[in-house]
Amino acid sequence: MAESPVPRRGVSRRSVLKGGGAVAFAGLSLGALKLPFFGTDGAQQDPTQCRARDLSAEQRDLVISNWPQYIDPKGNKNGTYQRFQNETGISVTYNDDVNDNSEFYAKVRNQLGSCKPIDRDMMMLTDWMAARMIGLGWIQPLDKDKVPNLHANLIEPLRGRQWDPDLEYHAPWQSGLTGIAYNAAKTSEVKSFEELITRPDLKGRITLLSEMRDTMAFLLKVTGADPDDFTDDEWKNAIDRLRKVVASGQVRAFTGNDYTQDLAAGNILACEAWSGDVIQLQLDNPDIKFVAPEEGLSLWSDNMIIPNLATHQANAEKWIDYYYEPAVAAKLASWVNYICPVVGAREEMEKIDPSLVDNELIFPDDAMLSDTFDFMPLDDQQQSEYEGDWSDVTGG
Repeated sequence: MAESPVPRRGVSRRSVLKGGGAVAFAGLSLGALKLPFFGTDGAQQDPTQCRARDLSAEQRDLVISNWPQYIDPKGNKNGTYQRFQNETGISVTYNDDVNDNSEFYAKVRNQLGSCKPIDRDMMMLTDWMAARMIGLGWIQPLDKDKVPNLHANLIEPLRGRQWDPDLEYHAPWQSGLTGIAYNAAKTSEVKSFEELITRPDLKGRITLLSEMRDTMAFLLKVTGADPDDFTDDEWKNAIDRLRKVVASGQVRAFTGNDYTQDLAAGNILACEAWSGDVIQLQLDNPDIKFVAPEEGLSLWSDNMIIPNLATHQANAEKWIDYYYEPAVAAKLASWVNYICPVVGAREEMEKIDPSLVDNELIFPDDAMLSDTFDFMPLDDQQQSEYEGDWSDVTGG
């Protein structure tokens, strides 16, 4: 008999702004601030040297930091969290204390940068921040033999990331798509990002995301560049195009997921949107539609990574391998409503909630994922310059 999970409501994984966007939206110039969060002089480490003895065998413990509302209810005795503890004998301390990538970075930067423990065995961070920490040598490599399900069951579009192509350091927890949403009761379909930022009937009735990488990936696409690999000149062309769009009055605001209320209420007609938010909106309003723009879709992940000096790495690897079991992944996806990164979970969803099996925002088909893109990793200088440019346009 199929289970009937209660649809997840309340605070979204992306209810809080990510990256530098929260600062930019507040009107602060990151360029003027010289990005103290991202200064890394002397912070480089060697993960082979900065490591602790693994105490997993004698200490059946695991300490995790994740985003809020990003797991099925921990109090459910049949939920994934309790089942992991019951099956493995590992006691998990689960903290939902990741509210923003940069904020979390600031919290742990001094310790990780000087090879000191942060009293966590695992943390879930978005692609660009995971890439940054891996590049700084702050993350321990995974034992491939202890995470066979990861290597066997990760969906193909999430393989081969340029910052960790062989899955040596990261495992996607959940993924999402950035595209376009519109209110079909109020306006006609918006088929492309170019249309979103130029169509006269949408003037002043659209929002763009305050997360720099999400929005600028599309502006790079619109101006003919590749978000996965672009030059400084291509960046300048894209930011100049955004500057003109803002000056024209086309954009009502740059927001986090505040756009959801405005879109449902008809205050805005269309917007740049995250797939998980749209699923939640559609529970109450089927007129809210998600569009894969003609430019493609931005595909991102929040990733499980193990910091230097973690003392329960083998226990963390058991957690990774467990959540890459298709039945477990399906149960998690039925609650959080983001893209499930695990092959075979769609078939398992038939037993849990058949209504979600054909939801392309949880299980997108190959055609939908065939034209997705990422945002290339930035070095410190690029990070500082690009965030400064972004702040000048969106909140400066």
